[in-house]
Amino acid sequence: MTVTEECEMPAVSRRAFIQCTAAGTAAVWTALAERAVVDASPYGWPIGCQTFPYGKAIDQDFPGTMKMLSEAGIQSIELCSPWYSEHDFGFGSLNKITAAEFTRVLSDHNLRCISSHVDMTELTPEKLPQTISWAKERGLTQIMVPSLDGPRNPTMDDVKRLADRYNAIAAESKKAGLQQGLHTEGFELATVDGKRVFDVLFDLLDPQLVKFQFQMSTITSGLVAADYFTAHPNRFISMHLQDLDMNAPVPAPTPGGRGGGRRPQTPIGKGSIDWVKTFRTARTGGVQNYFIEMNEQLMRESVPYLKALTV
Repeated sequence: MTVTEECEMPAVSRRAFIQCTAAGTAAVWTALAERAVVDASPYGWPIGCQTFPYGKAIDQDFPGTMKMLSEAGIQSIELCSPWYSEHDFGFGSLNKITAAEFTRVLSDHNLRCISSHVDMTELTPEKLPQTISWAKERGLTQIMVPSLDGPRNPTMDDVKRLADRYNAIAAESKKAGLQQGLHTEGFELATVDGKRVFDVLFDLLDPQLVKFQFQMSTITSGLVAADYFTAHPNRFISMHLQDLDMNAPVPAPTPGGRGGGRRPQTPIGKGSIDWVKTFRTARTGGVQNYFIEMNEQLMRESVPYLKALTV
């Protein structure tokens, strides 16, 4: 996976934070959000960062990485689960950090965390209880799935089967107080019976159980966030922010076959995406938070724009 003048996030003492944590995790993040995002960015939403680009840095130095993000102006993070390490993305060290230590480090750097990405392999009937427990212990309230991981050329039966499975996962998660949400990338951009799978899923996924997380970079595949937010009120919960220069030439693949076909990313506000329209329609879509998902340099250059953005 988002008017004000630039300001600093008010400090919350570690002692107060830990006392609140003992009283209840979900309530902690809500209370801190109310105290900490008075002048954060559009609508007072905290400036968030999806930590996917920093997984290996987190493994090397979790407190140091959180310090870097905080000093860059980030106020909220979205994790990737410790099991992402199986794909060589990092994050394995999160299995070695206790919930109390995790909470303490975030408190030290005035950060909040209510959301994490998990892979569908972590939501099987055998592993779902473990994933729910891990999330609840850390005060999370949202679980985002990058993709339903369907086949490259799905049939409608494939899509329906995967949607039914995810509805069932979301129902179990809801019982535990966790909101499931589907990210929009990969399999969801495939076509089935002449339609984009993503579009078909709006009819198949239960709106009471499943929300969506819009990936802004899918504009390269013709998906415009503002259009989806308007067409599907209250179906979204968050956004992953990237900006791209849609007028730049598409780079050719490298000799290894990688790196081609993608428009170059730019800092937020310097590319082709209409951010005022995006944020104005985000509330119609039901969006509650957002997370910059870019490398450190682009992230740092994006924060001032979001602090100053008026909608």
